[in-house]
Amino acid sequence: MPPAQHPHARPASDLIGKAVVRPESNRAARLLDKAFALAFKGLVYAQIWEDPVADMEALQIGPESRIITISSGSCNALSYLTADPAAITSVDLNTAHIALGRLKIAAIRKLTDYADLRRFIAEADHPGNVATYRDRLAPHLDEATRRYWEGRDLVGRRRIRGFARGIYKQGLLGHFIGAAHVLAKLYKIDPSEILGAETLEEQRRVFDERLAPIFERKLVRWLTDQPASLFGLGIPPAQYDALAGGNRMADVLRARLEKLACHFPLNDNYFAWQAFGRGYGREPKAPLPPYLQEANVPSVRERLGRLTLRHANFTQVLKESAEASLDRYILLDAQDWMSDAQLTELWSEITRTARAGSRVLFRTAAEPTLLPGRVPEEILSRWDYREEESRAATRGDRSSIYGGVHLYVLR
Repeated sequence: MPPAQHPHARPASDLIGKAVVRPESNRAARLLDKAFALAFKGLVYAQIWEDPVADMEALQIGPESRIITISSGSCNALSYLTADPAAITSVDLNTAHIALGRLKIAAIRKLTDYADLRRFIAEADHPGNVATYRDRLAPHLDEATRRYWEGRDLVGRRRIRGFARGIYKQGLLGHFIGAAHVLAKLYKIDPSEILGAETLEEQRRVFDERLAPIFERKLVRWLTDQPASLFGLGIPPAQYDALAGGNRMADVLRARLEKLACHFPLNDNYFAWQAFGRGYGREPKAPLPPYLQEANVPSVRERLGRLTLRHANFTQVLKESAEASLDRYILLDAQDWMSDAQLTELWSEITRTARAGSRVLFRTAAEPTLLPGRVPEEILSRWDYREEESRAATRGDRSSIYGGVHLYVLR
């Protein structure tokens, strides 16, 4: 159930179902939507899969910035604190994501020795983490968050034990990546082999010789043609066709994986470590999200009071906000799920609550921005689409999943 301090929040299944299920679709499509909503009810992302460094560069966050963002794994909301904003409201439909965010906040606040913090959140697979939770973190959590982590998963294990088994191997995405590794090994391919590459040239060679050919396998091409096969990536049926863009899904995924594997040095891309190694690197210099980097932790800890987590619908939170009260909006890829009516309602509220100089950042499965022709011109004309900055953000997004990163600035 939602956190106790938000007694009027709706159950997670209601919020997610309303966001995902397309009432105008045929029965088969609605059933597929409902299946995704059910899968999305539990933990999906232990780590968010949007690059906060690309975000912060495009958003130009400063001391006066008042941010509203979708939480997901909360990594980016926490990382934005390194840019010293005035306030961050982090919103999610998923109660598991809110519980994860609150646990990460408690860990940063209470585990003041960096080695302890790194073991709990970055390594997140140490048997002693359960005792750390019980003795040092649980007493400082709200009842709803404790109830989530001390509750049991579908096979009867207490959820907090995920931090003893490897939290980044858990959740819908973690299991999807694990299944992809199993499938690769059926063809005698070890995805972690690329992590031994020391140059971009070596990364390219391993990708071309070892990883790329798997996308030509008949089984892989058939599996990826099924929309349900990508639920583990957090891609609902409504987003599947946009991601495919008229191409075979195996070819699209190959191109996205190529960017992840070949376009960025491995020593600066923690997304690649998660994809190919199923966790962050263990070496002291291994790449980590900004909020987990040792040099940044003191400032993040000092600014935690500026971050508020809410289990709620993004548009509803905007409706509750005053006019001209916000100036940085991060929508992740949520708009790919939305109908024209939902997009119009969202952008009406963004425009009403936006202060001078406001910036809106979002991602799309396909390359182009999806707003023209779907949001009324009287709303969209108040915003300037920054094409060059959007292209730069797309190129710089190390997660490499999305076709486009898009930036709009209030005129």
